[in-house]
Amino acid sequence: MLTLRLVLESLGFAWKALKSNLLRTILSLLGVTIGIFSIIAVLTLVDSLEKNIRDSLNFLGSNVIYVDKWPFTGGNSRDWWKDYLKRPNPSYNEYRFLKANLKNGQTVSIYASTGEVTIKSKNNGINRIRLNGASLDYEKVFEVNVDKGRYFTIDEVEGGRNVVVLGYEVAQALFPKVENPIGNYVKIKNLRFSIVGVVKKEGESFMGFTSNDYSCIIPYDSYRKLYQTGSGRWNEIGSHIGLKGFDNDIGLVELESEARGAMRVRRGLKPSQKDNFELNRPEAIGNAISGVFDVLGVAGWVIGGFSMLVGGFGIANIMFVSVKERTSIIGLQKSLGAKNFFILFQFLFESIFLSLIGGLAGLFLVWLLTLAPFGSLQVVLSIKNIVLGLGVSSIIGLVAGIVPAAMAARLDPVIAIRAN
Repeated sequence: MLTLRLVLESLGFAWKALKSNLLRTILSLLGVTIGIFSIIAVLTLVDSLEKNIRDSLNFLGSNVIYVDKWPFTGGNSRDWWKDYLKRPNPSYNEYRFLKANLKNGQTVSIYASTGEVTIKSKNNGINRIRLNGASLDYEKVFEVNVDKGRYFTIDEVEGGRNVVVLGYEVAQALFPKVENPIGNYVKIKNLRFSIVGVVKKEGESFMGFTSNDYSCIIPYDSYRKLYQTGSGRWNEIGSHIGLKGFDNDIGLVELESEARGAMRVRRGLKPSQKDNFELNRPEAIGNAISGVFDVLGVAGWVIGGFSMLVGGFGIANIMFVSVKERTSIIGLQKSLGAKNFFILFQFLFESIFLSLIGGLAGLFLVWLLTLAPFGSLQVVLSIKNIVLGLGVSSIIGLVAGIVPAAMAARLDPVIAIRAN
């Protein structure tokens, strides 16, 4: 009950101070407002940018390990690419070996891709389409959501049948007046392919990566009828093997270790020889991105820190003036039995309340920022950043008000009550 009364009285005094010296209070809180805005705005933009970039990388799949020739993030030396150039590409036989021997993974798939492909249907056509040749379970490894129809059957994949799963935009361009194009035919490099499925619309990627909307999937053996795949000669298209792991880090580590051992055995590498293949995880790209965003976050704290320092001095100035103006009231409260901690907390609450007003103003400006158009970038003010902004504001108010509050608590009631 005492605490509630203390808080209500502090809020009342803070509100009176705000109203009686409105311009002075606004100018003093401006530093806190700008500081909180600077920090939370940068953190919000960084978080939103990181989230949008990570969402753009969803086409790489989740919990997937890639058996590749090249690393995702490059090497450490200037001429790192020369060693990787000599490596062979993952082969179809290696895919079958991994599929037969891996125990820790859920599914294994091999695929190869070609861009700038033209797809035709009667008088309609669409170019610059990515064509993927994929094995069984490709849709599980890379989470391809087939909306209409189905994915390939075992017979279609193993027999290299001319069947195709179209991306959403491809289906719209080739069959604009057909609600369900399943059973129709398209031509790819003058070969007829029967449509067995259409992928659900994914929308535009923030970073401009090609989504499944503008791609087509055909069986891997059908793809090899159109393009030459192999061990890595200049005129051959390299294949990639995707390993789908379980939804935990331990399972992925075990799968990575098992896949490395299996590939070394398959390629006949001696214990002293280095791997001539790469096991890539999309998390490596995410970690590299996080490092850049951490630097941006620190920059936001530094910029906002100077503004909040100014704001802290402004609030301290308000509190010193408030103590001087209410010295006689403090003496009267003490003469009636008010304890030192009561006076101390009364001014601390007032200082925190004033700082929170500045912090809320800064958060409001950040919220207005989220309403501004940023193209395909979606800016969202998260609960975490709201709590952080309010927390930092409270700490500023606490630090700025501690000295004036302590001075008020130590006042002698007789001397204080005689003050004008």
